[in-house]
Amino acid sequence: MPDDKIVIRVGHSPDPDDAFMFYALARGKLDTGPYQFQHEMADIESLNRRAESGELEVSAISLHQYPFIRDRYALLGCGCSMGDGYGPMVIARRRLSPEDLKGAMIAVPGERTTAFLALILRLGRGTFRHRVVMFDEIPDAVLRGEVDAGLIIHEAQLTYAQQGLSKVVDLAEWWAGETDLPLPLGGNVIRRDLGTQRMSDVARLLRASIEYGLTHRREAIEYARQFGRGLDGALTDRFVEMYVNKWTVDYGDRGRAAVRALLSRANADGLTPDVGEIEFVG
Repeated sequence: MPDDKIVIRVGHSPDPDDAFMFYALARGKLDTGPYQFQHEMADIESLNRRAESGELEVSAISLHQYPFIRDRYALLGCGCSMGDGYGPMVIARRRLSPEDLKGAMIAVPGERTTAFLALILRLGRGTFRHRVVMFDEIPDAVLRGEVDAGLIIHEAQLTYAQQGLSKVVDLAEWWAGETDLPLPLGGNVIRRDLGTQRMSDVARLLRASIEYGLTHRREAIEYARQFGRGLDGALTDRFVEMYVNKWTVDYGDRGRAAVRALLSRANADGLTPDVGEIEFVG
């Protein structure tokens, strides 16, 4: 690597939607000028925790985590994963109602995931028990009876029924009924100490990568397929379409309103610090 390159470490999940989003950068499809992007993949809860120490210049995080790290990171205006009428859901071995989850042991993918925040907002704090389980192991934990129910994210939203599991509640559907807004799940953040110019440059390149994938969909989907656990080509395409779309290119006014509504509600319920004014870089 040339000595004069500015290294930007980008953390994201090893999932089809994030892989699709960063395809152009990962495969050298863009002229990145003085910047050299290095990709580091980890599950979203690990990325949430790493953001607390400011380890990476750019990272995917859960929106639940943002109020805890806002002094160190700014939220990018692109890269959002939005649950627009669909999203994280609770599954069980048999048909249950949300009220049946009171007192239940629920496997969750992390305590700083937005899915966990939405679950607390839906059921109420202290009304259920939880156990943190790696996100891709949650359906099997439910099947084995190790927990009463599981909170699933990522591609398990498309495959749980094939395992004989039943949906209890879709949290984005519930949120839309409550607010008439989509549920903002994840976003990309950039470290403030990069300075205004570099933050702007990186924001532009990340947006260009997303737009490249959407424009060159077939090749980007083919790349993303290798990250789809249990997904064939058609399901990979469907999953990417769910979470890489107009919201991902730019939150827009409604998407920004959704972020503010979620974090305002979380703060009012004592679940997160006050996020203050939210800036969207780029």
